[in-house]
Amino acid sequence: MSIPTADTRVLTELRDKQQKMWTSGDYNKIAALTVTVNETLVAQAAIAPGERVLDVATGTGHAALAAARIGAGVTGIDYVPTLLDIARRRAAAEELDVTFVEASAEDLPFPDETFDVALSAIGVMFAADHDRAASELVRVVRPGGRIALASWTRSGFVGGILGVVGRYVSPPPGAQSPVRWGEEDVVADLLGDQVEEIGSTVHAVTQRFRDAEAFADLFLTYYGPTHTAAAKLDDAGRSAMRTDLVAHANAFARPGVIGLECDWEYRIIQATHR
Repeated sequence: MSIPTADTRVLTELRDKQQKMWTSGDYNKIAALTVTVNETLVAQAAIAPGERVLDVATGTGHAALAAARIGAGVTGIDYVPTLLDIARRRAAAEELDVTFVEASAEDLPFPDETFDVALSAIGVMFAADHDRAASELVRVVRPGGRIALASWTRSGFVGGILGVVGRYVSPPPGAQSPVRWGEEDVVADLLGDQVEEIGSTVHAVTQRFRDAEAFADLFLTYYGPTHTAAAKLDDAGRSAMRTDLVAHANAFARPGVIGLECDWEYRIIQATHR
């Protein structure tokens, strides 16, 4: 049996911590806010009936189900079993034939060149090992196939949420910023020279809440990164982080609107496997 290198051990520990983070709270309540992101990604990828599609870090299955409604043959993977259970129930309710597999983005259990399209909607950006996850995306797509990724941007609303978290709780050893995946040049470098025709478009999904406080409480209760960070703080720290989340939301609020209305920016990056 080979002995893991220090780097391998660090990444394994990081992936375990991230898996626990996404199991905490109730991501299903947050995922409901991202339906439009997933559907826009599938539309931009121009999925066609009969294509073999892989949805990486599918979560509760929004992108996988959107592709299946078109008539594609879809497989979704995620490393959080509770989210896959929700995805399976949703597919069954719509009588959609989607295969869901428990796996990580860094170790896709499929042969080379299995799929026509690999998708990930704000999922692979949270992989522990960015280089390995990108390499796996390329490996499982056939030559001439496509990769399409939707990721939150660094300067956008969700990038700001993650920035607030980082001010209170330091990232674990080995962690890389997930919002790197919202930058075209970074993703081009990650995917490497086996892809071509890389390009991107910037989009926004409008979200509405009763007020900034309601937003902050929702995310502190249910969103893995904020929920986990808050649990590590004392009462004063949790209160301060909530105050910063409220201020962040108000900074993005659209003026003249009753309640809180704000746009969450994301970038869709697409590439073709040579």
